[in-house]
Amino acid sequence: MAAKNKHAGDANKESGDTTTVAAAGGTSVWGDFFVTYTPPPSQRSEEWIRERADELKGQVRRMFVAGKAMGIEDTLSFVDTLERLGIDSHFREEIDAALTSIHSEEGPDLGSFSNDLHFVALRFCLLRQHGFWVSADVFDRFRDASGDFSMDLADDPRGLLSLYNAAHMAVPGEAALDEAIAFARRHLEVAKCKVRSPMAEQVSRALEIPRPRMMRRLEAIHYIAEYEQEEAHNTTLLELARLDFNMVRSLQLKELRDISLWWRDLYNDVKLPYARHRIVETYLYTCGVFHEEENSRARMILAKAFAFVSLLDDTYDSHATLEDSKRLTEAMQRLDESMVPVLPEYMRTFYIKILSNFNDIEDTLEPWEKYRMIHIKKMFELQCEKYFQEAEWSSKNYIPSFQEHIDVSVVSTSLPLLFLVALMGAGQHATKEAFDWALGIPDMVLGCAETGRFLNDIASYKQGRKCKMDVASSLECYIKEHGVTVSDAMAAFATKVEHAWRRINQECMQLDRGILPAAQLVVNMTRINVVWYLRGRDAYSSSGSLKDTVASLFIKDFPIY
Repeated sequence: MAAKNKHAGDANKESGDTTTVAAAGGTSVWGDFFVTYTPPPSQRSEEWIRERADELKGQVRRMFVAGKAMGIEDTLSFVDTLERLGIDSHFREEIDAALTSIHSEEGPDLGSFSNDLHFVALRFCLLRQHGFWVSADVFDRFRDASGDFSMDLADDPRGLLSLYNAAHMAVPGEAALDEAIAFARRHLEVAKCKVRSPMAEQVSRALEIPRPRMMRRLEAIHYIAEYEQEEAHNTTLLELARLDFNMVRSLQLKELRDISLWWRDLYNDVKLPYARHRIVETYLYTCGVFHEEENSRARMILAKAFAFVSLLDDTYDSHATLEDSKRLTEAMQRLDESMVPVLPEYMRTFYIKILSNFNDIEDTLEPWEKYRMIHIKKMFELQCEKYFQEAEWSSKNYIPSFQEHIDVSVVSTSLPLLFLVALMGAGQHATKEAFDWALGIPDMVLGCAETGRFLNDIASYKQGRKCKMDVASSLECYIKEHGVTVSDAMAAFATKVEHAWRRINQECMQLDRGILPAAQLVVNMTRINVVWYLRGRDAYSSSGSLKDTVASLFIKDFPIY
């Protein structure tokens, strides 16, 4: 979550002396804005909006029934539109049935669109995103006699864009898709200055973040406006998307107010002035994991857990002496009020709040879900053990090997913990089989955490957030161990991030389909990593860089027509 620093020189620091520590990341750019914010009145009542949305959902379901007779191209476009508009969650069963049917028609001849790059790529991308294996050989028909992609494709920007997005669903070892990415990117860079709106914006957006890696809610807010510009747009889908976005936004603003009030009270009570104010960004993160109305409880649980992780991170990172860190780690292993007197005075209220909020979260769980809280507590224990290991390294000026660092710091990103918390409250996604699978910290969860670790350390280095007392970052360990330049190390890390994505893609296509909805949460978390560290920034530490994103999702006018 943050660049690691501090513990060297602990002997010269008095326990609890807040005057010697700079605030981590500064104050919130939002303050109490969402506590007092009142959105402009809607043109329609909430009751009317819900009734109209239900009516439109019925119409869309009838389109699926009627669509059984339509061609594969139309079905693919229909499903793709639902997903890009952000309304696919209302039609999960229908979409799964449609794609299962399309996948069953796998064969050397894909039908009427065999030579249409857009539809071949769209089919490939959608099926892989939904856990169906499709061979990359389907793109061989678009190569020339020498085995290279045909130059005729340079005049097909829509096909190139679909190829570029689809190729990012690659798994490890698919060199052919590396070629596809390079070829499509090269020609899209030229095409983006020639194509019209909205294609120009879609190309620019994909070149920055390929669509399979884009935060779903951000893609929806862009595409709703773009879809309206398409001559053949479906007015039913567009109206439903606008209504749904407003209904979800209305609920999320209420949640944002509640979590902001909760955070204000918590921060005032624990009195940890070195800790970052990032509750709005924390809540934004939860909306990236799951934005649907049905996941309100899960968002609130995840936001609170993330807030406590942030407080723990800043305590270990920015303030606690090594002895303080040791006591806190021991207390987190017990999670019992009897440990309060063991802690330094400044940590005691914080620790009590952790215990009480754990109880509050458990109270929100159904009886059959409550066993999961035991595992969440164990993950918090593991999290603090890794924080303490980093504190020990820093206090001893120890530079670990790259692998030593990764074994610790991938967990200390908090992403394995946050995934388990997200799944705990995720309703229908959180089957017993899915939760048992998640407890093993699967490779795709590690891949998600690795993207967070590598992108964070690249951003920290670029922004110069390091000093002589910092524990070495994974990037610095890599540079020292391999004797390479900074630019070479950053290139190697970019390759590692790409490989992590491919492992995530691969596991999604190997899992039992009953676990796939839970795995999609990991994909969503990895997508947020991409947004968080876009262009080498660290949007959590420097939260002003997310201000426009927050405003577009929660504040900017989004009329209902």
